[in-house]
Amino acid sequence: MPYKILADVVVFVHFLWIIFLISGAFLGARYKAVKVIHISGLIFAFSIQIFDRHCPLTHLEVWFRSKHDPSLSYTGSFLIHYVEKIIYIGLPQYVIAMLTVFLCVFNGWVYLRKRA
Repeated sequence: MPYKILADVVVFVHFLWIIFLISGAFLGARYKAVKVIHISGLIFAFSIQIFDRHCPLTHLEVWFRSKHDPSLSYTGSFLIHYVEKIIYIGLPQYVIAMLTVFLCVFNGWVYLRKRA
């Protein structure tokens, strides 16, 4: 049971991380520490797209789920079930890469706009 709970926590943290990457520039424009973490996260997200890798949080979640029960299908929390559908959206890799580039450009625009 603890592995299932840990896997659900990882999915929720992953979801919050994605929300932070999408909207973090608005908070990062005010606070330098947030800006550094946000830009570092964007660079990391961009690099895993370039090198066709998966986020370490994905690997951690899969590992926890495999420790819990490798054959387990969805039987748990409905919230986690739907959050996973948002995080692991079934889009072609090139579309995800284009969205990542757009996300970086958008956040760069927000940072530059706040500076001017």
